[in-house]
Amino acid sequence: MELKWLLCVTLLALGTLAVQAQDMEDESDVDDVVDIEDDLDDVIEEVEESDSESSAPPPPPKVTYKVPVPTGEVYFAETFDKGTLDGWILSKAKKDDTDDEIAKYDGKWEVQDMKDTRLPGDKGLVLVTRAKHHAISSKLSKPFVFDTKPLIIQYEVNFQNGIECGGAYVKLLSKTPELNLDQFHDKTPYTIMFGPDKCGEDYKLHFIFRHKNPKTGKYEEKHAKRPDTDLKNYFTDKKTHLYTLVLNPDNSFEILVDQVVVNSGNLLNDMSPPVNPPREIEDPNDQKPEDWDERPKIPDPDAVKPDDWDEDAPAKIPDENAVKPEGWLDDEPEYVADPDAEKPEDWDEDMDGEWEAPQIANPKCESAPGCGSWQRPMIDNPNYKGKWKPPMIDNVNYQGIWKPRKIPNPDFFEDLEPFKMTPFSAVGLELWSMTSDIFFDNFIICTERAVADEWANDGWGLKKAADGAAEPGVVGQMMAAAEERPWLWVVYILTVALPVFLVVLFCCSGKKQTSAAEYKKTDAPQPDVMNEEKEEEKDKGDKEEEEEEETNDEKLG
Repeated sequence: MELKWLLCVTLLALGTLAVQAQDMEDESDVDDVVDIEDDLDDVIEEVEESDSESSAPPPPPKVTYKVPVPTGEVYFAETFDKGTLDGWILSKAKKDDTDDEIAKYDGKWEVQDMKDTRLPGDKGLVLVTRAKHHAISSKLSKPFVFDTKPLIIQYEVNFQNGIECGGAYVKLLSKTPELNLDQFHDKTPYTIMFGPDKCGEDYKLHFIFRHKNPKTGKYEEKHAKRPDTDLKNYFTDKKTHLYTLVLNPDNSFEILVDQVVVNSGNLLNDMSPPVNPPREIEDPNDQKPEDWDERPKIPDPDAVKPDDWDEDAPAKIPDENAVKPEGWLDDEPEYVADPDAEKPEDWDEDMDGEWEAPQIANPKCESAPGCGSWQRPMIDNPNYKGKWKPPMIDNVNYQGIWKPRKIPNPDFFEDLEPFKMTPFSAVGLELWSMTSDIFFDNFIICTERAVADEWANDGWGLKKAADGAAEPGVVGQMMAAAEERPWLWVVYILTVALPVFLVVLFCCSGKKQTSAAEYKKTDAPQPDVMNEEKEEEKDKGDKEEEEEEETNDEKLG
């Protein structure tokens, strides 16, 4: 019984959490008992003030935006908070091998506040138009040369409208005499390409670098392995995310999203195709000998087909035990001409031939087990063996799978320092997107991790703090989730209904006890009174029996 009431109290406590605010108001009304005749008006005002204060949500902490300032040496830093595109060059190029209607890089760029911004004054670069080619670039303060210091490239992206098909990656444009930012296009040489890209359900986070072959002088793209992390949320949650690439002189690299490593590796081991070609290759002129035997098993040449092996026996035979069902209509066809069909008025027998009514299922067969000529069903033939084949045995002449011999690779080279890439002198965005309003902000290129981290905290960190301050409470988040996934309403209802049901079951389903008032109404004896009366009657009977025995004893005496 005690356990039952303990469970009941626990469930009641859990069930009251949803109305805790109202309960607190009721308790305050009960506790604050005052003399109504003395200060009724003052008490009412105090209660109303306390109720309004308790019902109003606490104001979110205010986050004030301050323009990030790099704390160390940087090659490039851009916040766009001046509100202009000063220092950026819009491309006037045309894309090769493309229809003239879409070949121009005429996509629109603007410096704007982010939609639904919680940091007034924090501006960014926005790709405004959709279904167009966009290209914009800016010079570094000085070219970056790969020597003894790491390379860190970091920037923010917000897919404000989600993303259907398009990219938000940056290109670090190689330092060449031919570099003309006014004509920046898809074939402009770059050293590194880095950032998010998506089309269909393929979510990518590119890290590509162009490696120069020391023997031929040609460049080849090297792609980092795909990260194991699920990237979908970064493209769909409409939040600002921080993308960071760290390249170290020891050839190691790290890719981070929101300061969390999502991919890492080594330029020598984790790129495709590999930086260095193999030392040996298969001889293209080598040919397999005609007598080379690659068969691990061969038919047994000494095997003989058994005399009782019947290759002509059919796989299926009629079932001799089958019996035609009663009521089978042998003389009725399965299909008959439709009696309601009429020849079309425009039917020309000279052109269309003799008209015949279309066939329909015979209505007489609907109530019968079948119509037409009955035939025995076919069953597996127990004597069927099929075509005889000799058993397979190990091939004593087996030589394995032939492979051409290896020869030294004439194109082999060994570059043990792929980190020392082509210097770059500009950063650019060359993008095609089917979604508009992609927001970019807070670009930085530097060599010190601490500088990049502090820059991130002053920019992306403030956005994250502001978003967190404006996040709805638990109830608000549950309501928002239910709007996106209506099936959650069922979960919520069950979560509330189940404790209520258990409360009713455990607390209100005991045996009904008859109240003392009901006994009073009917003048019926209550259980304890009835028991007392029975005990008194028993005692009275016992006493009478003792007195009777004493009387008899006196008479006998």
